[in-house]
Amino acid sequence: MPELAPRHRAVLAYLLLHARHVVSTEQLIEAMWGPTPPGTARSQIHGAVTGIRRALRAAGLPDALRTKAAGYVLVPEPGQLDLEEFTTQVAHAHERAATEPDAAAAQLRAALALWVGQPLTGVNADYAPDARSRLEERRLAAFERLADLELSLGRHDDLIAELIAVQATHPLRERLTCQLMLALHRAGRQADALAVARTFRATLIESQGLDPSRLFVMLEQSILRDEPGLAASFPPVAGVSAPVPPVAGVSSLPYDIPDFAGRAAELDLLACPGVPIIAIDGMGGIGKTALAIHAAHRLACRYPDGQLFIDLHAHTAGHPPVEPEAALESLLRQLRVPADRIAAATGDRAALWRSELAGRRVLVVLDNAAGVAQILPLLPGTADSMVIITSRHRLAYPDGARTLSLDTLAEADAVELFTAIVGERAINDPAAVLRVLRLCGFLPLAVRIAATRLHRRPLWDVDYLARRLAAQSGRLDELTAADRGVKAAFTLSYQHLDPDQQRLFRLLGLHPGGDIDVNAAAALAALPVSRTETLLEGLLDAHVLIQQRFGRYAFHDLLREHARCTADAEETADRQREALIRLFDHYLGSLSLPAAELETERANLVAVAAYAAEHDLPAYVTGLAQGLHRYLDEHAHYADAFMLHRLALKVSRRRGDRAGESRALVDLGVVYLRQGSYVQAREHYLHALRLYRELGDPRGEGRALNHLGDVCLRLRDHAEAHKCFWQVLELCRAIGERVGEAAALGNLGLVHELQGAYPLAHEYLRLALDLYRELGLGVEEARILSSIGTVYRRQGLLSDAHANLYRSVRLCRRLGYRSDEATGLNGLGEVARAMGRPSRAVADHEAALALAGEIGVLPEQARAHRGLAGAYLDLHRVDLVRDHAKRALDLYTHLGTPEAAEVRAMLAHLDDA
Repeated sequence: MPELAPRHRAVLAYLLLHARHVVSTEQLIEAMWGPTPPGTARSQIHGAVTGIRRALRAAGLPDALRTKAAGYVLVPEPGQLDLEEFTTQVAHAHERAATEPDAAAAQLRAALALWVGQPLTGVNADYAPDARSRLEERRLAAFERLADLELSLGRHDDLIAELIAVQATHPLRERLTCQLMLALHRAGRQADALAVARTFRATLIESQGLDPSRLFVMLEQSILRDEPGLAASFPPVAGVSAPVPPVAGVSSLPYDIPDFAGRAAELDLLACPGVPIIAIDGMGGIGKTALAIHAAHRLACRYPDGQLFIDLHAHTAGHPPVEPEAALESLLRQLRVPADRIAAATGDRAALWRSELAGRRVLVVLDNAAGVAQILPLLPGTADSMVIITSRHRLAYPDGARTLSLDTLAEADAVELFTAIVGERAINDPAAVLRVLRLCGFLPLAVRIAATRLHRRPLWDVDYLARRLAAQSGRLDELTAADRGVKAAFTLSYQHLDPDQQRLFRLLGLHPGGDIDVNAAAALAALPVSRTETLLEGLLDAHVLIQQRFGRYAFHDLLREHARCTADAEETADRQREALIRLFDHYLGSLSLPAAELETERANLVAVAAYAAEHDLPAYVTGLAQGLHRYLDEHAHYADAFMLHRLALKVSRRRGDRAGESRALVDLGVVYLRQGSYVQAREHYLHALRLYRELGDPRGEGRALNHLGDVCLRLRDHAEAHKCFWQVLELCRAIGERVGEAAALGNLGLVHELQGAYPLAHEYLRLALDLYRELGLGVEEARILSSIGTVYRRQGLLSDAHANLYRSVRLCRRLGYRSDEATGLNGLGEVARAMGRPSRAVADHEAALALAGEIGVLPEQARAHRGLAGAYLDLHRVDLVRDHAKRALDLYTHLGTPEAAEVRAMLAHLDDA
């Protein structure tokens, strides 16, 4: 099915969850947006339905979504909806559990196999969190039922690993924990079972203040006493025989690499019985041949009648691919078939090959295959033998074949390989080893070349090798000084592309970012999207690109370097610049994308801005900085924001753009403000205010004043803050700037709240809330709700305070506004303490502290520590009171705010007590 927009996916997911039931437009609106839908909600739902119908038609399902008088109904065909299949299989398993436990367990496993990843991944809508929880609960319930059955069948040894993994994800689920304890005890691991019990008990008390149930305690005591009733009787495991010893036979396998490292999962797959053909594909240098040969040596005992190998030379420089008839002759000769029996025709040779293999158990490695036509005549006619094929391309193999696509080495595997070659020098400097591995792109061939170079130079250490590699502008040239294998592999991969693929490969090497989608690639290459997608998929199949996320294409680092070098060699500077301008224009036009899609492109957009600043393209720097400001601020990406706005300030000053300079100063001030650097924030706002007034820009002046008032408010200069906000209100009303007007109203409400004028505070905050809702600004609505909650708390109206703060946190969480979520959580903690619920306050403040610490918001970290100090004071935990109060004091002192004196007074009072 074609890719859907995020909102369309959310609507489709909701319809699938309610398949075969009519869903009204009103239900869909509430499901998407909750109690506060935007004014365009109905039209957005209609647009989503249209998009879904288009996608379903393209997928050959034109009648799946139907319109009824009361709404819409999605009617999938039987077997199309995994959730329905899961429900049916679980129900059948429950029916069979009593009489056929083994069959019931198998059916539950089949049902659970339908689950891939987290439910509703990528779906952002009001209904999604609750629906996700319900689905996850159904999955867990099925797994727990399966575990009960497996335990009753005596399969505790096989079950332990699964239980450990699931229980680690759900550490407070008592039934899972009990099943794990029982499985460990039955496996003779009493100490481990009791350790699991202790961990569960401690976690439950710490997180919820609760004790385990009576049944849990009974099981724990039974394990402790090793009661015989916990033992299980079960039938012996059948069908396990001793390994078949190797038998003398022909073998033409190449020498196995003695220091082969890693690829444990891949080796397990290759050793899986009953798979007659396994095809390994991957880019040049990824280690396909090494893996195939190593696996063949390990499996030799299973195929005593021979282990054969042939290089089909699909990508060997100066060597054409081996024709099938020549390959068959070589394989038959390896089987010691006399020359006079080998016919000339390909078909006759293939028939003889299959006849010779009949009744034998032979393993055949077909290395470096060019295509299916080359290998089909070489396949055995029976499943007694095994064929391992390697190729740089994904090929359409016959039924029964299994494909294994290789990626670069995992970090641990690459370290193991490097260390096996280098020895003690690698063990002594693990940090330098990782730098070398990253420079090699974790590509096995490149890692081996670098390690071999070091091994042959006893006076070098790993750090020196890393510095030599990093110092080279072209890493490939540095590596291929010792061995041209890596460069040759990349060059051959490029030469085997068609001209259009080669051009796109070169242009992709110019991209400053990490990955790219089809639309950006189409802009870069000035090609239609459909043609670009075909070319990208071709590059993916040729393994010169990788796809780590659906719809996103990327290079391995070394191949990116190769693509850049190739572009420099074959594309003129003008053509390179024109391609990048097209790409950058595309990214500027993407700034109106929804937040989820902006998050996907964030790293690319920042990289583009940095490139544009370095290569004298200032309009893209300021355009991206201004366009991303709100998104980066609302989602707490402060490091990216700081870099972008610094770049924008630099290029604006360099070109004499005073309007751009003013805007960058304000945006930088916001970043300083969020991180608690109030002095720097105020300096930036004052400078921007002067520039805006000189330029005669009332909108900019109002924005600078609004932020300046915010700093004054945090420093408790209420009179100056009120003055700033009132000026903003007058300016914005004069020019019809409604967003600025709403901000000024909300801020005036905060001033009155801090001055104790609660009726006036409510009046201004309600005006701001109504205006923000009218404008459809969700994050601002969440902030005002939090402020209203704070006013209610100060008035002692705690239920109203909790309700508004809870709505604020829920809205922030749904929209992804993490900084404001931390603010709301701290507010909830303060309300909980006022309600006389210090344990609840501790939980809320700890959640706020964790979130604020993760995103680097110092003011909310300080507030959380201060709140924890107060809550622990109520709980008579003086040791914890001092700890959190001291941390709060350090932070408030660093921020330079009046709260420092208040916390200092709290500590002094503790010392006097």
